[in-house]
Amino acid sequence: MNHDEFAFFNQQLAAMLRSGIPLEGALKQLCVGMKTGPLRAELQLLEEDLNKGTPLKEALGRRTLPEFYLRMVEIGARSNDLPGVLTLLADHYQRVNVLWTRLKGLMVYPLIVLVVALGLTIVMSVLFGRFISEYFGSAAMFGQAPPAFAWVAGLWLPPVLIGLAVGLIAAVLAVPSWRARWRWRLPAFREASLAQLASALALMLKNQTPLAEALALAQALEAATPAGKTLAEWRRQVESGQGKPAQWPVTTAPFPPLFLWLVRQSGEDPATGFQKAAEIFQARATYRIELALYGALPVSILVLGLMIVWQTAPMLQSLIWLMNAVGGDGLGD
Repeated sequence: MNHDEFAFFNQQLAAMLRSGIPLEGALKQLCVGMKTGPLRAELQLLEEDLNKGTPLKEALGRRTLPEFYLRMVEIGARSNDLPGVLTLLADHYQRVNVLWTRLKGLMVYPLIVLVVALGLTIVMSVLFGRFISEYFGSAAMFGQAPPAFAWVAGLWLPPVLIGLAVGLIAAVLAVPSWRARWRWRLPAFREASLAQLASALALMLKNQTPLAEALALAQALEAATPAGKTLAEWRRQVESGQGKPAQWPVTTAPFPPLFLWLVRQSGEDPATGFQKAAEIFQARATYRIELALYGALPVSILVLGLMIVWQTAPMLQSLIWLMNAVGGDGLGD
């Protein structure tokens, strides 16, 4: 889903509802101006269900939209403040869009470098492989040839390693469970996940959602990640009477001590603590992304240079050995 388009849609929908336009009429008008895609199709179906008299909660349950969004719309309708909730959702998805757009750039740039390096190393391996095969034929004329296996293995080692790296990255991006787990292990992605989760919890709590219910939804969103177990434990403690974040354990993976300290410092207002955590970890994620992007170019150039040197070494060694063999044969004559 395009978070930027989704944020703009919610901004417009909130404005139309404030001006007195019914929800189904606002949805119909907004869908006309949207580009064709899954989001427009889901919203058109929602508008059709509402026009038929289907209750909002039931109509939302039929749609393939983010679970967090569906629950927040229900909360907004229940509290008779749907425009206000939609405005907060628009701000939330706008921040998510900015953050994950940067993270995608951080993923795409190294992947492009790896793919280019893979193509270059394969071409060099093929060209140098032909030269070395001819060289070993010439070396055999002198009755002595160096071990071919070690040189050929060294020549093809860089493309094999780069190919494995590209395959691993592609697998992580393609498999949702792998992607969810690695999202909480890589530094910039971990900070971005913390910021997004804290923002979602703050948004729910600001709209009078009970803490246990907010944690249950967050747990459902992060069920396949390491954070899901911790959120389940926090929910269990709240339901057992330990409702204050100050009663939660100080160190709970994958949440760092700073995150918990910010939430615990909020006292009776956990929404403020989660909001502060969202702001701080979003800033930290942005800093890490910028730092990684600045360092990616020189590091990739250095790695690519080392790969080229690695591959050219067998050819240079073969030339030196062949020249020495020819020189030695000439001196013998």
